[in-house]
Amino acid sequence: MPDEEPQHRHILTFNFRQGRNKPRHDEAFARLWPRYGLEWAPGEGRLDLPKLFGRTAPVILEIGSGNGEAAAAMGDADRARDLLAVEVYPQGIADLMDRADERGLDNLRIYQGDALPLLWEGLAPESLDEVRVYFPDPWPKKRHHKRRIIQAEHVATLAGLLRSGGIFHCATDIADYAEQMLEVLTAEPALENTADGFAPRPDRRPVTKFERRGVKAGRDIFDLEFRKR
Repeated sequence: MPDEEPQHRHILTFNFRQGRNKPRHDEAFARLWPRYGLEWAPGEGRLDLPKLFGRTAPVILEIGSGNGEAAAAMGDADRARDLLAVEVYPQGIADLMDRADERGLDNLRIYQGDALPLLWEGLAPESLDEVRVYFPDPWPKKRHHKRRIIQAEHVATLAGLLRSGGIFHCATDIADYAEQMLEVLTAEPALENTADGFAPRPDRRPVTKFERRGVKAGRDIFDLEFRKR
């Protein structure tokens, strides 16, 4: 139909490696998904974030929450704001829900799936207070760099979802990806760097398994923090 929304055809920015759930993962889903899970699919329109969280508060979007170390700790330390975490892998989601339950978090919701359709269709312009992308899939081979989540078109979309003054925070332990992030974020006219180049590591971002792994391998950690103009 001519008035239907256009369908985005896109390259996946994650490499889906389906692992096997352990019994504790299945138990966590059965017990906690009704509390923390977001049921949304492309074509269902934009989310009502106050309804989703049961209150009106600033919202943070974290793309790729992994096993939930950072998401749970930062959500616990910042209960005045709500956190929408996006993750593909069910094992990581189960771990995050367990961590959130242990901390008694009510300010967390989780979307399982590809983040890009959610950005295009599910979130309203200027609806986010902060965007976090911590240690995303680096796609190390040069021919795969087009799959990296931090690309000009995705950054432009995310910048449009941020309110004025909102923060776009990235972290990686892959040097060439860090340079790409800096180049792409600097080129986005809606954003301004809060530092001269890479940002100091903020105390509020906890050290995670991925960061510890990078440090153990001798890699530097790069933070980038940009603000919406």
